[in-house]
Amino acid sequence: MSGEAQKLFIGGEWVEPDRGHYEVINPATEEVVGLAPEASVEQAHAAAEAASKAFESWSQSTPEQRAAILDRAADLLFKGGDLPALAAAESGATPQTAMMMHVGTAYARFKRYAKGALEPVESALPPSIAPATALSKAGVFGSLVIRQPVGVVTCITSYNNPLANTAGKIAPAIAMGNTCVVKPAPQDPLAVYRLANALEEAGLPKGVLNIVTGSAPDVGVATVESPYVDMVSFTGSTQVGMKIAEAAGRGMKRQLMELGGKGACVVFDDADIPAAVAGIGTVWSFYSGQICTAPTRVIVQRGAYQQLVAGLEAYAKALKVGNPADEGVVVGPVISAVQRGRVEDLVAQGKAEGAHLVVGGERPDFDKGFFVAPTLFTEATNEMSIAREEFFGPVVTVIPFDDEEEGVKIANDSDYGLISYVFSADSERAFRVARRLRSGGVGVNTVGRNMEAPFGGFKKSGVGRDGGSYGLHAYSEIQSLVWQG
Repeated sequence: MSGEAQKLFIGGEWVEPDRGHYEVINPATEEVVGLAPEASVEQAHAAAEAASKAFESWSQSTPEQRAAILDRAADLLFKGGDLPALAAAESGATPQTAMMMHVGTAYARFKRYAKGALEPVESALPPSIAPATALSKAGVFGSLVIRQPVGVVTCITSYNNPLANTAGKIAPAIAMGNTCVVKPAPQDPLAVYRLANALEEAGLPKGVLNIVTGSAPDVGVATVESPYVDMVSFTGSTQVGMKIAEAAGRGMKRQLMELGGKGACVVFDDADIPAAVAGIGTVWSFYSGQICTAPTRVIVQRGAYQQLVAGLEAYAKALKVGNPADEGVVVGPVISAVQRGRVEDLVAQGKAEGAHLVVGGERPDFDKGFFVAPTLFTEATNEMSIAREEFFGPVVTVIPFDDEEEGVKIANDSDYGLISYVFSADSERAFRVARRLRSGGVGVNTVGRNMEAPFGGFKKSGVGRDGGSYGLHAYSEIQSLVWQG
């Protein structure tokens, strides 16, 4: 794969980038995976214009046409080839994660929204009887509510799961009749272009999907600020999301924002501790903690505190760290040297603020790669930086509490509110506490997800919801038709 030069995808054509290419680096080996195109601002605007030109005809296409294209594209994605290997190499994922979570989830989302394209977009309201007014005579008024496509959607995606994240945006957007401009994260954009290959081969008309990449921020800014763009869908950090929201707000563009998280995991003393340990351990074992839904802030009742900490320590020490391509490796690298530095800086802050470092905290002894050892802090307070800031790395912080009120208070004392968790053998208490958590989603005795459930955050974790049919709703506007009977 090394040395391959990717082209941009604009208006249905594969286009040479104006600014040349930059290297995409394997974060485990620091070798060059391939060359990503450096689009110019002008090319970003051209992509938005191409999407705008394609919108009129695509928005008038039949649901059956849209469904057939998405369905064929899913099958083409899953035909084999080097896509899983490419996704693993540029993102630092294990082969299993690349196959199941990157390629597999992209496939599943294309299939889901092939069916979603056929979901009803019209609903009738009960007739309303109204007296005569200055506007109209008395009568019975009917109303039909219709979901209409928004228009041109800019999709800016994250580096932690680029294929699945991009598919989760473009599939429902296309299914609803929108057209798209995609700006992938600069660290690992190469596999995203394969989505364009599959959709092009499946018969997607020119201009419906456009992909531009660049290592400089001006390309992403152009895809947000373009006058041709009607909506921005962004997944990434809260800090970047706030800047995008400000820019989109000036143009009154619709927004869907999935931002940072600092998942609170409330563990009561009657919980199944091995199950809680296994769930919390996914912070280390799944993509090195680079996931916004990770249960990184563990709030445990004192009666279970020692047992949980001992379980987490043993779990972390049993994990094999190294090149994800090697047999038995569970914990791979973080995406870049810059991200590793951010994690290490926060670890240093945790030590300085007085938290107890139980395991990890050091840089693994490898010649190459951006590795961070699975790290566990205990004896922390919720005021510490390690409890308030998102690591986006393999670090867990444990905070004790005494009773339910204190546990809920600590959990809710955060700028974030994406996904939280509750572990308790008392189902009534578990669901009662879950209802009190200021979080867009709560896992009860599980860190798993129902992919049909709405996904999104409270507070600074975002705006809007996607997932299942909610994804179709996110990429649509509501129109009402009213008539007098």
